[in-house]
Amino acid sequence: MTAPRYFFLLSVILASVISLNVNAQENTQWHHYNFNVGGGVTPTVGADSSRLNTGWNFVAGGGYNFTRAFGIVGEYMVNQMNVNSSVLRQLNVPGGTGTIWSLTANPTIRFNPNGRFGGYLIGGGGLYTRTVEFTRPTTAAVDFFDPWFGFGTAFVPANQVIGSFTRRAAGWNAGGGLTFGLGSMGAKIYTEARYHWADTAGRPVQIIPVTIGLRW
Repeated sequence: MTAPRYFFLLSVILASVISLNVNAQENTQWHHYNFNVGGGVTPTVGADSSRLNTGWNFVAGGGYNFTRAFGIVGEYMVNQMNVNSSVLRQLNVPGGTGTIWSLTANPTIRFNPNGRFGGYLIGGGGLYTRTVEFTRPTTAAVDFFDPWFGFGTAFVPANQVIGSFTRRAAGWNAGGGLTFGLGSMGAKIYTEARYHWADTAGRPVQIIPVTIGLRW
């Protein structure tokens, strides 16, 4: 799905949920500080879509709420995916992984923040790093202790890094999500999709992580 279609679909879903639940208010507590943690899947778009497979993501953040409807959150996110098999055959290497991590500051606008159902728009910018590593299978020696046999060494499967490439750049992100309240303490389950872009040395990072998690 291209970025314009993704944003249009997200806007339609967000508007529908808000209009259906705008009157469903509850007496939730409001806190000046916010926290979030979640994980999910990470599709790639643009140039990376032909070189990296869909992977996974993990995100954790915290920030400050100026009002019930507006705040800012600083987030750390890591996305990991495998290198496409056609690229591995072209380079004649057995395996490879791509890791994209980011540190960003993101203003957030919330809709129906007092209701059980709600939504939000989020976007911002920060530092992005993409590292691609090519690997081959090997074995590693691991020391162990057994009460009966004593000390020993075992050889276990491992991956040896045979090449690594890292690029860093400033970037931005924009997206939104839906929330479902879990009670009067302010905790909410959320699901979110966000477009991330960073110009890493002529080959931009372009990913759309889809995340499910908890927000406070």
